[in-house]
Amino acid sequence: MFYFLHSFLPNPILFSLGPLTVHWYGLFLVLGMAGGIITAWRLSSFYGISKDRVLDLAIWLIVGGLLGARIYELFLEFPYYYQHPAATFKFWEGGLAIHGAIIGGAISLFLFARHYRLPIIRLGALSVAGVALGQAIGRWGNWFNQELFGLPTKLPWGIPIAEINRPWQYINETFFQPTFLYESLGCLLIFIFLIFLNYSWKKELDNKKSGLIIISYLTLYSLLRFSLEFIKVDATPMLFGWRWPQIMSLIIIIASLVYLLINYRPFKQKIKD
Repeated sequence: MFYFLHSFLPNPILFSLGPLTVHWYGLFLVLGMAGGIITAWRLSSFYGISKDRVLDLAIWLIVGGLLGARIYELFLEFPYYYQHPAATFKFWEGGLAIHGAIIGGAISLFLFARHYRLPIIRLGALSVAGVALGQAIGRWGNWFNQELFGLPTKLPWGIPIAEINRPWQYINETFFQPTFLYESLGCLLIFIFLIFLNYSWKKELDNKKSGLIIISYLTLYSLLRFSLEFIKVDATPMLFGWRWPQIMSLIIIIASLVYLLINYRPFKQKIKD
C-alpha cells in the first residue's frame, strides 16, 4: 500500500460521458453518506427509533450537513469564491468544511427532533458513529482532488502532489504528508470505539449514556483535527497564531468538557470535593 500511495498520482475525474463528468470526490461523498445511513439504520433498535424514521433523519442531515459545509467553506475562502462565483455551487469538486457540516447537521437534528417530537440526545447518539464512518470514507476524495495534504516528507508513504497543486513555497518538493490518510484512519478508529460503546450499552442507552457517546465523538474528532492541523499546508484563516480549524476544535473540546462538568455526577462530585 505504501508503494501505491508513493507512486500513484490520482486524477480527480472518475469518468466523463458527454456532458456528464463524475468526480472521485463525489463518489466517496456518496459512499460516505451510504455508510453513515447503514450504520444508523443498524443501530436504530438500540435507541427505539424506527428504521423508516432513520431514513427521514438521513435526508435532513445530508441536506443540512451539505449546506452547512458549503456555507462555512464560502466564508473561509470568500476571496476565491468572490472572484470565481460559478464555483460556489460545484461542491462535488471539493470545498466542504467538516466543521460547517457539524454545525449544519446539528441544526437539522434539532429541527428534526422538534418536528417529530423525538429526543434530540438519542438522535444525536444514533447519528455520530455513522458520521465518523462517513468521514473515514469521504476523506479519500481529498486524495483524488490533491488537496488538504501536509508538509513535504521523505517517508515511504508520502504522496506525490502535482506541481499545479503545490503551495508556492514548496514548489520544488514532490512528496507530502498524506493527512487525508491519517484523518481517515483516525475517524475509522473513532467509529470502532463508538460502535463498541453502542453495543456495550445497548440495553441501557439512556440520555446520559447517549450524551457520552456524542461527547466522545466531538472530543475525539476535535483532538484528531487539532493535531493534524500542525502539519497541514493549505491556506486557512489564522487567529492568535492558530489555524482556524484548530480554534474551532478547541471550542468544541471546551464546550464538551463544560457539558460533562454540568451533567455528569462523577465530575460534579470531583468539583464538590
